[in-house]
Amino acid sequence: MPWKNQGGGPWGSGPKGPWGSGPQPVGPRPPDLEDLLRRGQDRLQQIMPGGYFSGIGITLIVLLIIAFWLLSGFFRVQSEEQGVVLRFGKHVRTVDPGLNYHLPYPIETVLLPKALRVNTISIGMTLIDDPARRGRSIRDVPEESLMLTGDENIVDVDFTVLWRIKPNGVGNFLFNIQNPEGTVKAVAESAMREVIGRSQIQPILTGARNVTEQGVQELIQKTLDSYGAGIQISQVQMQKVDPPAQVIDAFRDVQAARANLEQLQNEAQTYANQVVPQARGRAAKIQQDAEGYKEQAVAEAKGQSARFLKVYEEYKKAPDVTRERIYLETMERVLGGADKLVYDGGPSGQGIVPYLPLGELSAKRPPTPGPQSSGGNR
Repeated sequence: MPWKNQGGGPWGSGPKGPWGSGPQPVGPRPPDLEDLLRRGQDRLQQIMPGGYFSGIGITLIVLLIIAFWLLSGFFRVQSEEQGVVLRFGKHVRTVDPGLNYHLPYPIETVLLPKALRVNTISIGMTLIDDPARRGRSIRDVPEESLMLTGDENIVDVDFTVLWRIKPNGVGNFLFNIQNPEGTVKAVAESAMREVIGRSQIQPILTGARNVTEQGVQELIQKTLDSYGAGIQISQVQMQKVDPPAQVIDAFRDVQAARANLEQLQNEAQTYANQVVPQARGRAAKIQQDAEGYKEQAVAEAKGQSARFLKVYEEYKKAPDVTRERIYLETMERVLGGADKLVYDGGPSGQGIVPYLPLGELSAKRPPTPGPQSSGGNR
């Protein structure tokens, strides 16, 4: 017999099975959208008994539109941003990160630049994706990095510039320059070329990097301030300073030769520092010896002259006695240290030959005995 489909199949109405009960729903049932719309229409009809287009309905619609329009003025400023509020296109105030409010559009609008973030610009190099290494690699940009020094040498300079928006310069940053990043890059490259053009290549490659970085940073800041850019340069970092790749081997040879020259100069200076003081010491000693001899000679001459005057005074008082005394003292001084042989002209000296060595021929005298303790004749 045919089944009658009257709401549920052969076991009766509803979603029931052959045992009298259907599948039971599990968990909360989702709301019915049509039911919600119907209930909303019923409530609006109760509020506006005259219909949607009655006076009360239009007033409520207008009030809702105004409320949504006023609520649209709320906005949130993120941690790295600052809000710039414009009233009919004119900058009126700057707000800090957080929830803020401005008059709704079109009275006021807001711009949200990344004013608290430190930005980095690389000049002379660029970062490119490298699938082989699964990362990013650095590629040189010679048209930006090759520069001419003051001594007409070419140097390859790669550097980075760290910059941010000034705390009170957000308005100038937004309205005075059109392309901030491009402006900073162009000004930084121009400043680096100017500073390198006034410097020698040797200090740039060795110990003058800090001086160069400081000079470039000051020049960039001065130029941007003249533009009214509202940008503050935090730091300039020189990443690589080398001669061009085509001449780097020859340049290294020149550097090695200069290092050898400096080493030889240092060794020569060390030798000079050792020899010169010794020579000066010897010269000072000779001068001191000469001064001592001079003082001694002068003192002896003065002493002899004083002695001569004293002797002369005594000579005037007793000439004969003084003359004999002088004679005896002179003979004592002359003959005191010489070997003497006294010949009295007696018979024992008849066989003496004048040119014989009389001192060796003379008999040695026995030593003079000392005084005896016992009595007797000597």
